[in-house]
Amino acid sequence: MSGHSKWKTNKGKKGIADAKKGATYTKIIKELTVVARDGGGNPDTNSRLRAIMQKAKEANMPQDNVKMAIKRGTGELPGVIYESVTYEAYGPGGVAILVEALTDNKNRTTAELRNVMSKRGGNMAGAGSVGWIFTKKGYFSIEKGSVKEEDLMNVVLDAGAEDMKHDDTNFEIFTSVQDFEKVKQALIDKGIKTTDAELTMIPSSTIKVEGNQAKQLLGLIDTLEEHDDVQQVYANFDIPDEIFKEIAAEE
Repeated sequence: MSGHSKWKTNKGKKGIADAKKGATYTKIIKELTVVARDGGGNPDTNSRLRAIMQKAKEANMPQDNVKMAIKRGTGELPGVIYESVTYEAYGPGGVAILVEALTDNKNRTTAELRNVMSKRGGNMAGAGSVGWIFTKKGYFSIEKGSVKEEDLMNVVLDAGAEDMKHDDTNFEIFTSVQDFEKVKQALIDKGIKTTDAELTMIPSSTIKVEGNQAKQLLGLIDTLEEHDDVQQVYANFDIPDEIFKEIAAEE
């Protein structure tokens, strides 16, 4: 299973703590506002909006919050104007990091993220330094015991998936951005449950990181993800399962 996806799935199994729920809602509200502004407030004609509304549903966000965020985006209600910003960086071990943020003050966000990097063993990089390593793809993760490999392969390949991989516990499916919704619907139609289903950035290569350096890297990524303006963090690390188990045991 790819490194960062494994980390996200590991954390996701713990559930959303009440203390973090407010921050999760804030991030989703920003996304809803920006996507509604860029593509309109109708989820039937705005696939990005539809996907984020599904994310809001999975986070148990009240429908009133969702509707108000969309109306702010379409201009029906007054609201803050957010700007999309992408930051490129290197983490411990030379791992490439891509950070997507939504902010109403780019200078403030840049300064705060630079400070996080310097304190946590990372450093900002120039535009284009690491972005070329990542490609936007549809991504699904499915627990191995829930479906036969041959059955799953037939379903996803017929729906347009590009590739399918597996490790000891999970199947991973990769699609183009255009075919993501089609593959997702095919899985739903067959009653196949996913542990992760999203449009994400997949690295073309990974860097193996171990020991204290791996823990330092995951600490940096956690701190970045907790920042109010950060929507997504992508990284091309490969960390052994033992490290994830150690960290889980410590928490």
